[in-house]
Amino acid sequence: MSRGRREDVVNVGSFAFERGGELDLDVAYAAYGDPTDPTVLVCHALTGSQYVAGPAPEGVSGQAAGWWDALVGPGKPIDTRAYHVVCANVPGSCYGTTGPASEGPDGDPYGPDFPAVTVGDWTRSQARLLDALGVDTLYAVVGGSVGGMNVIDWAKRYPERVERIAAIATSPRLDAQCLGLNTAARRAITSDANYGDGDYYGGPEPDEGLAVARRIGHVMYLSKASMTDRFDRRVAERRADGTDDPTAAGFPYRDVASYLDYNAERFTERFDANSYLYLLRALDEYDLAADYPSDAAALADYEGDALVLSFTGDWHFPPEGGDVIADAFETGPGAAVHRVIESDYGHDAFLVEPDRVGPPVRTLLERGASAVTTDADRNATPDYPRVCTGLLPDA
Repeated sequence: MSRGRREDVVNVGSFAFERGGELDLDVAYAAYGDPTDPTVLVCHALTGSQYVAGPAPEGVSGQAAGWWDALVGPGKPIDTRAYHVVCANVPGSCYGTTGPASEGPDGDPYGPDFPAVTVGDWTRSQARLLDALGVDTLYAVVGGSVGGMNVIDWAKRYPERVERIAAIATSPRLDAQCLGLNTAARRAITSDANYGDGDYYGGPEPDEGLAVARRIGHVMYLSKASMTDRFDRRVAERRADGTDDPTAAGFPYRDVASYLDYNAERFTERFDANSYLYLLRALDEYDLAADYPSDAAALADYEGDALVLSFTGDWHFPPEGGDVIADAFETGPGAAVHRVIESDYGHDAFLVEPDRVGPPVRTLLERGASAVTTDADRNATPDYPRVCTGLLPDA
């Protein structure tokens, strides 16, 4: 059996969404390693794809292409010589799994008629895919950001199918500040003159609104310290087209503006505006304790190991949220560890600093969560004071 990447789209049949609506669902996935080895499911972040490692097809770029190439592969922390690694694109996205841009039964894109999507829908679609692939028990589920919410949802929803998890740079729920910024991002898209209530396919697309939304996202993903270090108030060498406004004459075009403008333009080339709306909403509405009296009650049936990784510079998913998750896991019989990693980068540290993420993930997979606490790790602070647990109360 080849250990290289295999990719396919599996129709999992009629799929009923948690918030209403039902359709025939295709799930696109990529797999690495030998299917007879223990399976590790990797959950991607908001605009990621199934192409967790290696090159991606044309049209899939940026943080959607080989986004954890440093962690997944032969000899890497998630070693494809030892594990069968699966990563599936989530419902509502635009990289092969059925979403708003997909063709509906009438031959036109679903557009705004696509059902509302939840993180729970992502988890259930992955379970249906794994059923089709003949995978019953997962050796591990690993993911970061909203992919980390997807990870803890696996422990909540299918505790009997998971032996260990790594939830990275994530939280049991978003706080009001992030909810507000995501609201502003959605308003930017829906206020674009080309949005047309979401029926823009075949005509001009709401690229300007999507670009503004992505600029907001990029600011959320970086810390104040990292933005100062990378950009400060430096002036860009040249101005991007179409960025002038009446106040621009006589003033500099700064590096930080150039960075945001460039990345926003690239993003509109690879992502669908409706998909961004749907996935942002899934992120906003996730609550680990939903339908349970507490976070601990939601995870009470999980008996496996749990590793939670947080970053000190991440204000989007701060370490306090990781504390809440770890506290919830600690009430169960399995080992639970919260490792807080010193980093000024911000939320994107889980993607851009693999040398800090890789060692504890490797230890979890090879020796279990309890071993992570005893490993010397110059990038981590295992004695991080857990005094902020109550800041994110159970809901």
